[in-house]
Amino acid sequence: MDQLFNRKYIIQGIFVLLALILLGRLFYIQIVSDKYFLNANSNVLRKQYIYPARGVIFDRNNKVLAQNQPTYDLLVTPNDVKPFDTLSLCHIIGIDMDQFREKFRKAIVQSRYQETIFQKLISVQTYAMLQERMYNYRGFNVRKRTIRYYPDSIASHFLGYMQEVNPKDIEKYQGYYKSADYIGKSGIEKAYEVELRGTKGVTYMLYNARNVAQGSYNNGKLDSAATSGEQLISTIDSRIQRLGEQLLANKVGSVVAIEPSTGEVLAFVSSPGYDPNKLVGNSFSTNFKAITANPNRAFMVRPIQGQYSPGSAFKPLDALIALSEGVVDPNTTFFCPGYYIAGNRKFKCEHTDGPTSLRRGIARSCNTYFYNIFYKLMTKNGSSYAKQQSTYNDWQNKVRKFGIGDTLGIDLPSEKAKKLFRPEDYDKQHKGKYWGNTTIMSIAIGQGEISTTPLQMANIMAIIANQGYYVKPHVVKSIGNGKGINPKYKEKHYVGIDQRYFGPVIDGMQDAVNSSIGTARESRLPNGLIMCGKTGTVENTHGKSHSVFIGFAPRENPKIAIAVIIENAGYGGTYAAPIASFITEKYLTDTLSDRRINGSTAQMFMADNLLPIFQDKRPKTLNKKADSIAADSIKKKLPTKTKVAQNQFNKTAIKPKNNATTTKQ
Repeated sequence: MDQLFNRKYIIQGIFVLLALILLGRLFYIQIVSDKYFLNANSNVLRKQYIYPARGVIFDRNNKVLAQNQPTYDLLVTPNDVKPFDTLSLCHIIGIDMDQFREKFRKAIVQSRYQETIFQKLISVQTYAMLQERMYNYRGFNVRKRTIRYYPDSIASHFLGYMQEVNPKDIEKYQGYYKSADYIGKSGIEKAYEVELRGTKGVTYMLYNARNVAQGSYNNGKLDSAATSGEQLISTIDSRIQRLGEQLLANKVGSVVAIEPSTGEVLAFVSSPGYDPNKLVGNSFSTNFKAITANPNRAFMVRPIQGQYSPGSAFKPLDALIALSEGVVDPNTTFFCPGYYIAGNRKFKCEHTDGPTSLRRGIARSCNTYFYNIFYKLMTKNGSSYAKQQSTYNDWQNKVRKFGIGDTLGIDLPSEKAKKLFRPEDYDKQHKGKYWGNTTIMSIAIGQGEISTTPLQMANIMAIIANQGYYVKPHVVKSIGNGKGINPKYKEKHYVGIDQRYFGPVIDGMQDAVNSSIGTARESRLPNGLIMCGKTGTVENTHGKSHSVFIGFAPRENPKIAIAVIIENAGYGGTYAAPIASFITEKYLTDTLSDRRINGSTAQMFMADNLLPIFQDKRPKTLNKKADSIAADSIKKKLPTKTKVAQNQFNKTAIKPKNNATTTKQ
């Protein structure tokens, strides 16, 4: 009986406890918490996102490269819209009635009950006119945000651009972005998106029946503030970036400059480029299509995507490997009769150098000398097929340590790995038949089955300037308030060649620029500054050869390593070498002087137009014979592409001296 009595009170106690819990929960819902109030009153209480200011990007000298300017989006909640004077709204935001109906239809399709963008990126002036009359447009609301502005309109490929998010972006960032948000799509804007974007804020705003904002609900206790994005200090030097873009105007090519000791990218020029401000605001789509239509592929990021045979610029690297392997020493001499015989093949040298040592071979860029040392490299373990395959494999592995054949891992998106054949690639190419030094001899002078990016070429120069190591190239010095960069961009990567072998190679590169026999004399610097470099002329199956120069300066304690490639510009000493010297001089001295050899100026190179002439391949219908004759007469008056290039060449006042600009180096 006592057990039954006790059980009765236990059950009653449980019911009392449950009742208290339910009453407590009801009190919390109705009195303490606003959650259900907000859901029930969404027609008068709106959650508004506050977009943070995107992080500002500076150059290495704290000059602004990318900043923000205010703009506004006009939003609409279709279910809240009441009849109003639509023409007045159309007049303010600059659309017609057909556009109004289409925009409103799209908003309804997306959602009748949620805010969607009706007109994006409204100017400050339009916003001021709109704000005065918002009480007339129930169901419409204005949201503030910022868009990018690039004060100097430079470094478009380096900085990148922003675009509206797509479903993949929304999924990748786990819902942080919503439809019509913007995200970095290329360059630094993409690579450092998370750091630059900041954190959105939220405001719960009360509106009355006249669609007039009454202020933040509950004195802003539910609101959260937006957090601005981190500022980035980039490695770029805007002085030489701007100069590089000016020098490459109306040319196809690239300039990459690196600080050897740190791996910091000083210049990142891709030409043709575009004004980054054209990809901001409501004109984005129109301008994007126009840039895409450029036949010279203006969106191609040539410093990290361009594929070029290094040509004679590869010779210093090959010389370093030959020295380290002991197949030659600085005094090893080969006779150059103007050609090299390998089996039944004859390889041409552009000039006859006679007895040639390593230093002279680099300065003169003697093909015959480097064919000889490549032969010695490939046969040092024996001439049999198996031995040469094994030796070649060892050789190409040494080349890869210089960053060729794979990406370097720069902190920019879309870097592409380029070509360097392994033995199995040659096996596949030759379908199991014999291949050896005679069949792959073109690699000795940087042609054939090898290609590099301008970034890789500049990095090779950084390795030689450092006499044996490099730091991964990177484009950001610091993030936010003194935050460091990824530690991998501070590590030294050694190439496995002893420091003592670099001196003879650097001697030859110094002579290439500063001696009377050098092929890179047009890159000689004034005021006693010593630049060490190497020209290259890269064969181009689609037209005139590409002009290449790689180098570093000064010789002692180098501050800059540089690679310049100008497509369809001929010899390396004609365009690439002098352009590299102007950029180097600007970086080291902040001045520009005329060149002593021919009196050429930077302005002369800026004015030259080397853009290829594209033929219209569409069929033309000529209805009248007279029209055909007229067309032919016009054709005869137009100079050929070669003559155009020659005319531009003459304008620079560069005259061949001692065969310096007529040798194919």
